[in-house]
Amino acid sequence: MPQKIGFIGLGVLGNAIARNIVAGGHPVLGYDPAPDARAAAAADGVTMAADADEIAAGCNLVFTCLPHGGAVQAVAANMADTPNPGQIVVDLSTLSIADKMAARDVLVGAGRRMLDCPVSGNRIMALAKGLTAFCSGARADYDAMRGTLLTFCRKEHYVGEFGNGTKTKLCGNILNLVHNTVAAEAMVLAIKSGLDPQMFHEVISGSGSSSGMFEVRGKLMADNDYDREGMNFSVPLKDSRIIAEHAASVGMPIPLYQAAVQFYHAAAAQGLAHLDAAAVCRVMERNAACERIA
Repeated sequence: MPQKIGFIGLGVLGNAIARNIVAGGHPVLGYDPAPDARAAAAADGVTMAADADEIAAGCNLVFTCLPHGGAVQAVAANMADTPNPGQIVVDLSTLSIADKMAARDVLVGAGRRMLDCPVSGNRIMALAKGLTAFCSGARADYDAMRGTLLTFCRKEHYVGEFGNGTKTKLCGNILNLVHNTVAAEAMVLAIKSGLDPQMFHEVISGSGSSSGMFEVRGKLMADNDYDREGMNFSVPLKDSRIIAEHAASVGMPIPLYQAAVQFYHAAAAQGLAHLDAAAVCRVMERNAACERIA
């Protein structure tokens, strides 16, 4: 059966994903409650639904990219009221396992199927089709929608039973945030040492000392330009609570991550929360009394 693809949640990341699905030759019927998000997605070729009910009724594959657990549960409850047996719902959000399982139970009870498939990467990476997906749930459902994943992901992996995708993503987010923070620390030390930040980024990139975050966000740090948003501080700070709760639930201390996230809290306190998370570099410049003029 040809896939009729729906997309609910067209924010910073969802918009970039939906536009790549369209660019990959797959029409997308989208919805977001925010007028600005709908307008931006429509400009990128996404057909706008009148409401989420239209997607629930008319699509056999639906992606959701939502900001919090209440949103995914509300979407699941709304979809359950509209008959569409066999529909596959793929949640790309980073949420607690409990919230995802609650949504899954509602959807399964209504004859649908759900995959837990969070993605790793920010908007900059999403626009370049550089995301990585961690998909969990029924293998047959993953196989049925894998081709669509490849329209917006550089890599995708099936990681087993439902919930394993989120567990993988939460562990990966620790690396993401710590790598970004330490990239900023190294960049500010380079600046404080009298090195040119552009030169430093160029020569470290691709070396054994580099990381994915240094390659992507280190460039924003070198340019001292954080308005080209990949992902602002609100998302990693939201995720930090989920990560802390998950780590506590399995009895795992995460001291390095907890130290690194304090610089994100500092950035929010200093009025930088609307900027890309690479702006943690600016916090460290202020600490080192070498802040560059924006």
